[in-house]
Amino acid sequence: MAEARQRAELTVGQLSSRTFIRETIIEGIERDDFSACGGDFYTRGHIRAIASTLGLDPDALVREYEQEHGGSRPNIRASTLFKVDNLLHQRSHRMPNWTMLAAVAVALIVVVVLVRLLSGSGEKAGQTAVELPVVHPNAGAHHARAQEPAAARVPNGTVVLKVYARKPSWITVKDAKGHAMFQGTLPEGAASTWTGKDKLKVVIGDAGAVRLEVNGKDLGTPGKDGQTVRRTFAAGGPGPR
Repeated sequence: MAEARQRAELTVGQLSSRTFIRETIIEGIERDDFSACGGDFYTRGHIRAIASTLGLDPDALVREYEQEHGGSRPNIRASTLFKVDNLLHQRSHRMPNWTMLAAVAVALIVVVVLVRLLSGSGEKAGQTAVELPVVHPNAGAHHARAQEPAAARVPNGTVVLKVYARKPSWITVKDAKGHAMFQGTLPEGAASTWTGKDKLKVVIGDAGAVRLEVNGKDLGTPGKDGQTVRRTFAAGGPGPR
């Protein structure tokens, strides 16, 4: 995680502001010290949030943590579910129909919540939301969603970059002057377009997670899964002019 954060050119403080996790906890996790996390449940949540922000695989890192530190998710015993069913069955003979239906609904909600919490899905709910883009008004470039139709011809001196995310990946896009046009995590299934003058500079946290298109030409995947790559695309590059 420390290496991924450094490749992304982020300080611990910047990562803390994006994940809403205290700096001391992040520093401890990078040293394999999880004592400040407050237990396995919170540790897994912190690992998932940090990994998603850095474009890493959250599930793989959580599995590695559990293997090395003995963290495990508690199992739900079938007897727990049967106890709820039996309790409802016993009370059904003593309660009016509408009361029994309300009790059934409440019991089902409790079971669903227990299943989600104990299976680990509840941890994902605590993850940090997708990063919002950082746009500089004077950067001299335009950022738009890929769903908007692009022009068939690219004007001279202009470069158009489209990024399609098949899974979450951290990405930074800068214009020719080094101004940040976007910095954050593209969620799975997202597609974004950036247009700039002269050139665009890109850093991708997980090269295998995205597909690139420059000036209308599909360049495919820029690297392997988990690989961090840097690319510069100049005007007049691939695609129709």
